[in-house]
Amino acid sequence: MATRVTAVVIDDHPAVRAGVAYWLASGHPPIDVLADGEDVKTAWLGPGATADVVIFDLHLGGPAPAFGDLRRLAEAGRRVVVYSMRADDDVALQCLELGALCYLTKAEGAEHLVEATRAAAQDRPYTPPSLAGALAGDRSETRPALSAREAEVLVEWFQSESKEFVAHRLGIAASTVNSHLERIRVKYARIGREAPTKAALVARAIQDGLIGVDDL
Repeated sequence: MATRVTAVVIDDHPAVRAGVAYWLASGHPPIDVLADGEDVKTAWLGPGATADVVIFDLHLGGPAPAFGDLRRLAEAGRRVVVYSMRADDDVALQCLELGALCYLTKAEGAEHLVEATRAAAQDRPYTPPSLAGALAGDRSETRPALSAREAEVLVEWFQSESKEFVAHRLGIAASTVNSHLERIRVKYARIGREAPTKAALVARAIQDGLIGVDDL
C-alpha cells in the first residue's frame, strides 16, 4: 500500500485553506492536511513541521512576494508547491530557481493542485498549464552549449524516478550521470540562468526547446 501523503497549507485566507484541505482530502487516495495557518511558522512548528509538502501562498499579508520564506523552506529540504493568485511568468520562474517544485495559480483548480502535491511528495516537478505557458513564452536568447550526451542525460532524468535508472537506461555509471548534470548546471550558471533544482532545470529545458511539456 502506498504511503499516505501529508501536507501543510500556508495561506492568509481561511476560505482558501479550507478549500485546499477539502480538495486534498477528496483525492484518490486522500492527502492528509496536518496543519494550516496564515503564517509560515505553521510549516516549522508542530504537526506542520513533519508534512511531506508545503503548499505556500507567496503573498502573505502584503503585495511583496515572500521569497525569503520560500528560500528558507527549500534550503531546509522542504518540498514546496507555491499556490498563488498571480499569474506572473517572472515570479513563477524565480520560485523554481529558489527551490519550489511547482508554481500553481489558484485559477487552475483541484485536479492540478492534487497532482502537484503528489508529485512534490516524490520530489518530482509538476508543470501545470499556466507554468507551461510562461515557459513557452520565454524570450531569452541565451542558451547553454550542451553536448548531445548532456542533453540526452537531462531529458532521461526528467522522465525517470532516479539517476540510477538513467544510468541503467544509458549504460553509464550513476557518477557519470551526476557529472553531466553538474556540468549542465554550471553552464546555465555561467550565462546567468541558474538552475539549482530539478524543477528549475525542467523550466530551462522547456524554454530552450530540449523537451516539451507533453514529454514529461
